[in-house]
Amino acid sequence: MNKSVLLFNPRSAENKYRIPMSLLQVAASIEGKYNWVIVDGNRETDPYETITQHLNTGTFSYVGFTVMPGPQLRQAIPFAKKIKQNYPDMTMIWGGYFAANQHKSVLRSGFVDYVINGPGDSAFPELLFALDHNKPLDSIQNLIYLNGEIIVKTSKADLPDYDKLPRLPYEKLNSIYPLQKYLGRTYLGEKTLAYHSSFGCPFTCSFCAVVPIYEARWKGKSATGIYEDVMLVKNRWGADSIEFHDNNFFVSEKRVVDFSKLIRPHNMVWWGEGRIDTIDKYKDESLALMREAGCRMIFFGAETGNDEVLKKMDKGGTQTGKQILEFAARMKKFDIIPEYSFVLGTPADTPEQVMKQIDEDIAFIKQVKEVNPDTEIIIYVYSPVPTEGSDMYNQVLKSGFRFPEKLEDWLGNEWENFDLRKNPLTPWLTPAMVDKIKDFETVLNARYPTVSDIRFNPYQRWIIKQLSAFRYENNLFKYPYELKALQIFWKYRQPEIQGF
Repeated sequence: MNKSVLLFNPRSAENKYRIPMSLLQVAASIEGKYNWVIVDGNRETDPYETITQHLNTGTFSYVGFTVMPGPQLRQAIPFAKKIKQNYPDMTMIWGGYFAANQHKSVLRSGFVDYVINGPGDSAFPELLFALDHNKPLDSIQNLIYLNGEIIVKTSKADLPDYDKLPRLPYEKLNSIYPLQKYLGRTYLGEKTLAYHSSFGCPFTCSFCAVVPIYEARWKGKSATGIYEDVMLVKNRWGADSIEFHDNNFFVSEKRVVDFSKLIRPHNMVWWGEGRIDTIDKYKDESLALMREAGCRMIFFGAETGNDEVLKKMDKGGTQTGKQILEFAARMKKFDIIPEYSFVLGTPADTPEQVMKQIDEDIAFIKQVKEVNPDTEIIIYVYSPVPTEGSDMYNQVLKSGFRFPEKLEDWLGNEWENFDLRKNPLTPWLTPAMVDKIKDFETVLNARYPTVSDIRFNPYQRWIIKQLSAFRYENNLFKYPYELKALQIFWKYRQPEIQGF
């Protein structure tokens, strides 16, 4: 083991840390074959200085970055470029949704050598072995690389059996960064563990970054395997709650029920992401058991109340506007908070049709709140994802929208906001449309402040709810400056997916 691997997690949040699960899985896949170290940009004052201290030892041959769209690019792009300039013989490997979906600009940047296209549990160690022994690369699945000027994209591997993968090296991570600091205070508890228990999602939503990578496939760890991992962190470091950051935690009712039975005696509060039309098929007894076992909130992609637009989005299931409303009411019976996200501003043939759909979605969101006022609402402005072949993405391309061709162009503020679904950069959305969406979001969040902002006190909630009542009831959303000012002054944090 004379070669070492540095794994870097670019900063994604200013104050909140999550265990870098994807890097831990990669580390587990090379344990015993290579020395490795993780540098977490969220935990370092000067992460690049820490990186160079390791690389200057001369023992490292490979650097692996995990790169998601949005804030991580602020460190990922300039750091990778500097590493390649200062250590030209270092092999640079990227993984994550951004790297896979934008592989053309990543590989043509000149400073990223390889992209892992999906789970790296096999691809990463196989790539290192091939490079060390001068073996061909075309047989390595889940790999994208340049052969001259041609981009080579190898075949997809079957999803790995989660229960047969090596156990995550929590103890070694703890020797680098005390693991307790990864267990932060959230709405769920004082020491919340972020955890992944499955690969992929079995659906094909046309706006989802997961679809091109997993191709409508899903495979999950067994309930017993999840339970053992969670209890390890609970017993060793005191975790009292869990955020399941699976793309779709609730695919299997049996797995969820079995896990609920196992975790029920341990007073763990938890949250996950699921689909309305999947969980609506769950038995009442299953939902009651989940709540008794600590399930407090579930994130759902409601997207829109318009059935035609839902079909256009390739939701791939049976979800309808009627079901969205009825399911919100059903969840209220079990005291599980549904966290509904809506995507406003989808493309249409004319500007009038786009605005009409925005107005209809706003009215529908208000209906959801009437049915179940406790429903958390998250609003996104539609941002295209390169899901080639989908009707919606084809319509996006016809409008003239294009992603940046140069990797460094993603560093512009407008593209970071695009990745966060705050600035669409799409030709069919006018400034007036975007303003209407954002102004409604401001009024909605004032009238119904999220329960997940644990810093927002009862007095602040009461004041802002009263101030926003007239606007909300009378659909007076334009120029809500007084509400924005209070939200900024009180540092109100809007509800966001994975953002407790």
